[in-house]
Amino acid sequence: MNRRAFLTGAVATMATPALGAAAALDITADNGRLDAFLKEQLRNGAFPGMAVGIARAGKVVLTRGYGFANVAQRRPVTTDTMFHLASVTKTVTATAIMMLVEAGRIELDAPVNRYLDFEVLNPAHPHAAITARHLLMHVSGISDETYYKVDFRTVGKDSSLPLGTFLKDYLLPDGRHYSVTGSFSPAAPGANYDYCNVGYALLGYLVERVADEDLRVFTQARMFDPLGMRQVSWTIAGVPKALMATPYDIVDDRIVPTEPVGFPDFPVGMLRASIAGFMPFVAAAANRGAAGPAQILTATDQAEMLTMHVPQGLPDWVTGQGLGWMESSALGKRRINHWGGDPGVFTAVYLDPASTTGVAIFTNGSATPASKTAIKAIAERLLTGPLA
Repeated sequence: MNRRAFLTGAVATMATPALGAAAALDITADNGRLDAFLKEQLRNGAFPGMAVGIARAGKVVLTRGYGFANVAQRRPVTTDTMFHLASVTKTVTATAIMMLVEAGRIELDAPVNRYLDFEVLNPAHPHAAITARHLLMHVSGISDETYYKVDFRTVGKDSSLPLGTFLKDYLLPDGRHYSVTGSFSPAAPGANYDYCNVGYALLGYLVERVADEDLRVFTQARMFDPLGMRQVSWTIAGVPKALMATPYDIVDDRIVPTEPVGFPDFPVGMLRASIAGFMPFVAAAANRGAAGPAQILTATDQAEMLTMHVPQGLPDWVTGQGLGWMESSALGKRRINHWGGDPGVFTAVYLDPASTTGVAIFTNGSATPASKTAIKAIAERLLTGPLA
């Protein structure tokens, strides 16, 4: 896995580590079938550790932890263990945009340059406006080509490079990382699908410009606090060591611990959370924008996020793209979801709005063919099966 590239590449199957017992069950009426299934998938996917959660009708109904947050210490995963969410973060950034759309402060189809303090223009199409909808759907014409050539990582800690500086360096002609062909694609805005991390960094910056506050402050006050989300952090520094899930990469078909990595484009994939902490957001996303007493989006706006389209150039393994969320086939069925991956990280969230069911699966191992199969099997079982 090359940082936040889409989870498509094949990776060699890794050796199975020692696996721990289930920890921190939050229901008592369990005859063991679900527990046995999840332990089996932990082994099948060769995950060092895993946390899963289910929400229905706006309520979190199950959270569980399996395996190890740290293998060497034999520290078990619990429902409070905090995992790096990687690109699942994009669903939070997209929701923040929609909250400002709902408030009348952003127009989805207006030029984003209306809201920014610098002008973003595709040199191949200088008169074609990029909109928030384009960015949300990965059809903006901004390219990640240079993003994957330049090492923006800060190993072991958070990046000190401001988000705005990162974006101006990348998108403005006098920026240090600007490239006519590396920062932008030949396609006009809206014309072609091209999964884009830099586009989501720009969405996070758009929230900050319109709300006049840091995205991390905005989401804490408008999303995390109202939903009662605890153990959620936008930074590595904000994760207590006792709760951190150590990431495990694959070297010579074996899992090895790796350092967490900070990026300046934090709206793209820097969020950390426990399964217990993140599930209220999943509950709201699956339940028309509401979880418990909190309504973070209207049912109409949440439904618009989950309405799928098929833009030109959509990869054949993706069946639809919404506003932040996407759709793909799992075990022969189309499922709304978002995956996340970095070295030592593989996460997934699935939604079934028809049944108001949301599922999250967090792991601390790099993606492999076996782990992808296990994730899909877990998601389908949790979306459609009984809880016991």
